[in-house]
Amino acid sequence: MSGLLVLAGTPIGDPADAPPRLADELAAADVIAAEDTRRLRRLTQSLGVQPTARVVSYFEGNEAARTSGLVEELAGGARVLLVTDAGMPSVSDPGYRLVAAAVRRGITVTAVPGPSAVLAALAVSALPVGRFCFEGFLPRKPGERLTRLREAAGERRTLVYFEAPHRLAGSLEAMAGVFGEDRRAAVCRELTKTYEEVRRGPLRELAGWAADGVRGEITVVVEGAPAADGERPGATELARRVTVREEAGEPRKEAIAAVARDAGVPKREVFDAVVAAKNSVNNSE
Repeated sequence: MSGLLVLAGTPIGDPADAPPRLADELAAADVIAAEDTRRLRRLTQSLGVQPTARVVSYFEGNEAARTSGLVEELAGGARVLLVTDAGMPSVSDPGYRLVAAAVRRGITVTAVPGPSAVLAALAVSALPVGRFCFEGFLPRKPGERLTRLREAAGERRTLVYFEAPHRLAGSLEAMAGVFGEDRRAAVCRELTKTYEEVRRGPLRELAGWAADGVRGEITVVVEGAPAADGERPGATELARRVTVREEAGEPRKEAIAAVARDAGVPKREVFDAVVAAKNSVNNSE
């Protein structure tokens, strides 16, 4: 009889954000695989839980070596709980190898949803969030970083990156060079923590701000690329883009101006598209 692999989301800052099920899973597990056992200890103390499970470390350095042993325990019927330092395991954190290996053995994998730096940053960025793609961490080497950014230069969806504080200024400068200095972005620092900060503005301004040094956990949200030359969006698409910006908190007048600028069309054309879309909704009711 095979066991169960449980991927548990953990708080990205404030322990009070822990999902209620997390405490139950910590208490029920036979084995807890933790990215940092010391952080796990602090988490269980915050939640008032005293696990009886065997605790093993499972981090980038030993992930490949530890996976087979954990899979064998799962195959033998164990309930294995995987937790990383913050957020959801396997999302820019250890976990993918274990999930893939467990699935190959026919072992059930489930998740305890929890806080997400990606979604939290998107929500507060004031950038369009209807469609987005998560790019994880950029490569450390400048040449490889530029290659990755160039691959995303034409991406129309909003982009989300994780970045280390000591590499933030260089990455923002590289983004400004590849995406354009005026491309809007948001740098979200220490989300849900005491010194939470969100800086919004063009990439050139954010790069200048970061040059003085930044601390903490960083998530960068970057606006998607504007429509390519010759790719003229229709009225329905123009109205949709205005709606996305309005839902993100941008005033309609500013949203219309931004959509017109990005699409390369007159503001009047965007305004007329918004009015037509509103009339269409009213007539259908």
